[in-house]
Amino acid sequence: MARGHCNWLLTPSAMGEVDAAAAASGIDSYGLMEKAGQAVAAAVLRLFPGAERFVVLCGPGNNGGDGYVAARALHETGAPVALFHFGDPATLKGDAATARSRCPIEGAPLDTCRPAPGDVIVDAIFGAGLARAVPPAVADIVQRVDEAGLPVVAVDLPSGIDGRTGVVMGAAFRARHTVTFMTRKPGHLLLPGRMHCGSVETFDIGIPFRLVEAKGERLFVNGPEAWDAAMPQTDAAAHKFRRGHLTVFSGGAAATGAARLAAAAGLRAGAGVVTVASPKEAVAANAAHLTAVMLKAVETESDLADYLHDERRSVFVLGPGFGVGAKARAFVTALAAAGRRLVLDADGITAFAEDPQALFSAFADSVPRLVLTPHEGEFARLFPDLAADPALSKVDRARQAAARANAAVIYKGADSVIAAPDGRALINGNAPPSLATAGSGDVLAGIVGGLLAQGVPAFEAAAAGVWLHGDAAQRAGAGLTAETLINHIDRWH
Repeated sequence: MARGHCNWLLTPSAMGEVDAAAAASGIDSYGLMEKAGQAVAAAVLRLFPGAERFVVLCGPGNNGGDGYVAARALHETGAPVALFHFGDPATLKGDAATARSRCPIEGAPLDTCRPAPGDVIVDAIFGAGLARAVPPAVADIVQRVDEAGLPVVAVDLPSGIDGRTGVVMGAAFRARHTVTFMTRKPGHLLLPGRMHCGSVETFDIGIPFRLVEAKGERLFVNGPEAWDAAMPQTDAAAHKFRRGHLTVFSGGAAATGAARLAAAAGLRAGAGVVTVASPKEAVAANAAHLTAVMLKAVETESDLADYLHDERRSVFVLGPGFGVGAKARAFVTALAAAGRRLVLDADGITAFAEDPQALFSAFADSVPRLVLTPHEGEFARLFPDLAADPALSKVDRARQAAARANAAVIYKGADSVIAAPDGRALINGNAPPSLATAGSGDVLAGIVGGLLAQGVPAFEAAAAGVWLHGDAAQRAGAGLTAETLINHIDRWH
């Protein structure tokens, strides 16, 4: 699924197992800590060469050990360094105790730290493994640093961020830069953790990557490495029907725009033929705006049955502007029974809020051919128990939802998670804030539908669609609208 190593993600617990496996294989674990701390010091000096003082905050575990190494390295360059420790450093054990014993700087208790103008903070208190609320002394220093507006370089992950979920555990530093090791963690990409990390640098401290692969959790950063091999290839023999037929259902006369956005996006994403299936009352409104996209009146279940007689009409988008009710449910059921592939979005999702299992059962007995695109509220309508469980991360929720629905799930947001029924999952990181605009979700549904029409499997189509959506937004610029976003969809650049 993933080529190379830059897009790998490991949870903190899995990374801990990798560290243990490295030590068990005979690798000097303190040597790894030395490399980590030296990498932090190098990043700090590179980013803040003019700092008046480096303030290193060390915690009671191995993250603190990295901090002691960094403090020593900074001191050896002649830089002014102040060191503050949380907890009694005399109780440190193992590599962290060794790192502290080799650090020539006399530390002071964390609650005595008073940041001053010109300071650069090195946060080595907790790192990625925190799973409880930060103690008051840490919350206090977070507040003092924040109020002083001082730059922070975090070791592994800003203290206060849960590395598995990205949740703020009471309080958390807002880092300018984060140095992590071997792979990023989910908390570097999931919100709100991502907003606390600043720029993220992943440093290879020398653990053989085979040990990382052995603990791999089938979780990656979304990008072409994950789906490019599944993308369709065009050649001289290509024609429009070979590139697939996508149909987008329109709403009534006053709700046609969303379907046209999705249809235009599907055409731009490469579908050979795109049709808007419109209720009769909306045919005139749609006809006035459509050019390359075709138009067909599909009003009733009987109309849909006639439309499905053409086997080339294989992929559908239902939901944008369609309306919530029995008609949506009936159309989805008919498409499922006919073996069609479907992107279910917006109103189409909400239509099944009272009986989600009816939707899941309709698509249960096949290779995944359903893509669900819920935002937070829509997700809670289909999966209320998952949405309400605070122990689950966004990745956990998306994976369990995908397995339950036998669907590729795009759990939307600035940190969209894409999950497959078999447990594969991706976290997307390229969506700019400008995508928070009316109609952008309709465009995403159309892109995914256009890729499905070309034969891309459901999970890969969902993942590629999300990434291409963000990529188009980046190139469209901050003033994008849904209409202009479509013009920047380009998987060939």
